[in-house]
Amino acid sequence: MKSVIVGTAGHIDHGKTTLVKALTGIDADRLEEEKRRGITIDLGFANLELSSDKGEKLRLGFVDVPGHERFVRNMLAGVGGIDIVLLVIAADEGVKPQTREHFDICRLLAIPRGIVVLTKSDTVDTDTLEVVRLEIEDFLRGSFLDPKQTPIVPVSALTGQGTDQLKIELARMASEIGMKNASALARLPIDRAFVMRGFGAVITGTLIAGTIKREQELELHPSGKRVRVRGMQVHGRSTEQARAGERTAVNLAGIAVEELARGMMLTQPGTLQPTRQMDARLHLLPDARPLKHLSRVHLHCFASETVAQVRLLGDRQIEPGSSALAQLRTAEPLLVVPGDRFIIRQFSPVVTIGGGMVLDSFPLPRGAKQLPAARDFLTALESADLSGAIALRTGRRNAAGLRRDEAVRETGHPRQEIDLQAQALVENGTVLAAADSLLAKSAAVEAAKKLLAELDKFQKGNPLAGGMAKETLREKLDLREAVFSFLLTQLATGKKIEIQGEQVRLAGHGVTMTADEERARKTIEQAFSVAGLKVPLLKDVLASLSIDRPRSQKIMTLLLREGILVKLGDELVFHRAALEQLRRVVIAEKSRTPKMDVGRFKDLIGVTRKHAIPLLEYLDRERITRRVGDLREIL
Repeated sequence: MKSVIVGTAGHIDHGKTTLVKALTGIDADRLEEEKRRGITIDLGFANLELSSDKGEKLRLGFVDVPGHERFVRNMLAGVGGIDIVLLVIAADEGVKPQTREHFDICRLLAIPRGIVVLTKSDTVDTDTLEVVRLEIEDFLRGSFLDPKQTPIVPVSALTGQGTDQLKIELARMASEIGMKNASALARLPIDRAFVMRGFGAVITGTLIAGTIKREQELELHPSGKRVRVRGMQVHGRSTEQARAGERTAVNLAGIAVEELARGMMLTQPGTLQPTRQMDARLHLLPDARPLKHLSRVHLHCFASETVAQVRLLGDRQIEPGSSALAQLRTAEPLLVVPGDRFIIRQFSPVVTIGGGMVLDSFPLPRGAKQLPAARDFLTALESADLSGAIALRTGRRNAAGLRRDEAVRETGHPRQEIDLQAQALVENGTVLAAADSLLAKSAAVEAAKKLLAELDKFQKGNPLAGGMAKETLREKLDLREAVFSFLLTQLATGKKIEIQGEQVRLAGHGVTMTADEERARKTIEQAFSVAGLKVPLLKDVLASLSIDRPRSQKIMTLLLREGILVKLGDELVFHRAALEQLRRVVIAEKSRTPKMDVGRFKDLIGVTRKHAIPLLEYLDRERITRRVGDLREIL
């Protein structure tokens, strides 16, 4: 069954709640104060099932909003996410101030369709009704409720006149609405939280995207707390799952009602994050005052409300009736994704002055010099599809790359959609796949150039080094591990670099030595080669060289790295040939005795205890021997 959300809008005392009751039989005023005063103060809810002329079953969830100017903030908490607006205008009063403000809010939120309902039509004569109709047509001309496409239905909630016709129009309009994307990331803005005896904490809201199932774990924002769906109702009926576009009540486990409040958001765990900064396209109403750079406003998005500072991206102010790119910095964190609509109200006095659409909920840090590039990026983002958005977001990160989980967070799309679009971009050569990150091709080319230049600089300054340490190189380039590894692999495959263990060097650019350094290298190697296992002290060998100590130490490091020499202690170094001979001697000894003590080992190879202990520990590490008490077992 298709679910559609219908919201009311209009001036106080124009009969919105009475109309909803006439249509559904449900009194949406639930508070005692509302019943006592006879006015709607907070959001009310009702539901109705209809059939289209083609027999399609339709479930309509009504969100009834207060009309008094003092309660516009409550109205704004419920109007986000509605599919059809009923603009309610009393026939005996016509268009009034809150009619205009509510209509502006609906227009700014880009509500796609609606019906104009002329209530109290039984209280005026035919001529007056016609005059009011003409006034309404003039008021709505050129808008999303233009009279050429929008029905105007006279109704009397008291007599029932016109309600059948209104239901026909609602069914027709609801049947034209496409199904919402139930496979999107689930988002449920909370517009009400309360305790139900025997059940605990319950929240309600309009599920604006995705699907929620019973026993599913959800994440509450902005706190980040994990909760479990104990049970659910959709339009007053228990269900195993709720889908996008349905009014939903959720019984939550693992949280107290004191931790819940209007404006919070439930999402799939580990996917989306709240933000305090968002880049957006702002639209100012024609009758608003000019909005200056750094002005403070009240910002309303779905059920949330906070104060925000408007930082215009270039202009010093927005003129009435115009639009501009801006960054909104909020006092409280909000969970928004690109495409979300919001309303801004003047800080004081509090009146609706405009609204906008989120373009980027995670803008990168930037200074004044980056503003032109930021404007170009946002302008391109406004008209981009998901594929284009991923390419743009990857490109702006340069060599840092865009992780796929970041792409989910920044776009609000599920991982499978990100992966599908990313694969197409990789196949057409727009981006490169660096493990779990995406990298713009141009950024990869530039980063590779910098990597090669850094290696060249290092090797010219360190001719005795066999290469540059990987981690040192990565830190110099300030690259993420995934991107760095990808570049190394690409350059090694292209024979631009050579990788040896944890070192990297330019291809064909090994160690470069002077004649003195070559002689020193041969002297060091020969000193340990001829010594066998009765090696001299390292400091004595280095002191005998004709070159300075820093260079001799670098040559020594090179010999150790190449495995020609093996260091078993601070001053104890052996030639690899001597150690290989030691292995053969010990293995041959196994046929005579499978075990030996330190004394037997000393006699076998002819060394002192000073050398014997480090050599035995070396054989243990190499799994030639194994210590058993005071003996060594030959393996």
